[in-house]
Amino acid sequence: MSRSSAPIGVFDSGLGGLSVLRALRARMPDESFVYLGDSVFCPYGDKDDATIDERVHLLVADLFERDCKAAVIACNTACAVAIGSLRKRHAAPIIGLEPAVKPAARRSKSRKVAVLATPRTARGETLHQLIETHGAGVTVESIAAPGLVDLIESGSVDGREIRSLLSTLLEGPLARGCDVVVLGCTHYPFLAGAIAEIVGPSVAIVSSGNAVAIQTERVLRREGLRATSSSAGDCRYLTSGE
Repeated sequence: MSRSSAPIGVFDSGLGGLSVLRALRARMPDESFVYLGDSVFCPYGDKDDATIDERVHLLVADLFERDCKAAVIACNTACAVAIGSLRKRHAAPIIGLEPAVKPAARRSKSRKVAVLATPRTARGETLHQLIETHGAGVTVESIAAPGLVDLIESGSVDGREIRSLLSTLLEGPLARGCDVVVLGCTHYPFLAGAIAEIVGPSVAIVSSGNAVAIQTERVLRREGLRATSSSAGDCRYLTSGE
């Protein structure tokens, strides 16, 4: 099998990276994918950095052992902790993602943006640097959202509990004039419908999936790894848990 016909690995702490996989498959339907969710250790947002780093390296290595030609780290927390060391260890392309602070800051008319994130991402240096770099003249409010990933992993993406938690998290930023909400975790796009109903039509919701898909295709073309087949690719789904 030529390297261009090998699959792309997509890694996340659990189900969240499926939102990125959806964008990848929509942009590159001829590519094949191997999706690996570390469901047994999910969520990552409340784990220490050493634990996260160990898990990410272990499972990304597993993707490359399955002959993946590239890896997409579809998890903000995993990227914040381990993307640099992953790229040093592996020669194959590794594509990460980050909260969409830059497009949100450009889009905001009120100059007030809220970033909904896991506790680890919310307190992390990566998000702080993004705000410092792209948030000039904009108030960017970081909102730690413990418990959201657990609810999504359990299959709850709507309903009273989800809406109550989201309303509590977003009430303050909305009252302060926030007009853009950044989904700073790949799990959160599955809550986009509930969030949209809470924030209303005047507040934009942005995520990173499409940008990651564009960057992944760009990297594959640059490295000569873009699939040459015109037929639809397949996808395998793997999990470390049930």
